[in-house]
Amino acid sequence: MRPYETMVIFDTGADEAAVNGVLDRALDALKAKGGNPGRVERWGRRTFAYELQHKREGYYVVVELNAEPPAVADMERVFVLADEVLRHKVIRLPDKVAGRRAAAATAAANGEG
Repeated sequence: MRPYETMVIFDTGADEAAVNGVLDRALDALKAKGGNPGRVERWGRRTFAYELQHKREGYYVVVELNAEPPAVADMERVFVLADEVLRHKVIRLPDKVAGRRAAAATAAANGEG
């Protein structure tokens, strides 16, 4: 399994149920191929530096996951087909970075400084 991070920018005109539906479908597609979704961070509304598809704002969501490439491809397919998604980007994290994040999360969960 390889560590990945995905950022998805949703249209701010989409309601919360539609955003959650797209995220659920994408994570279900990932799980169906053996992937493990991790932390899902909702960053909320952010203003773009430049206009994107005639929009000035987007709703940002970041997902950390561990999966094999075919599972990531299935998740990406859901994002490509969803009308609510303005942009998405999947990045494979280097093993060193992924290891540091896991160690920091474990330390935080154990109450260490």
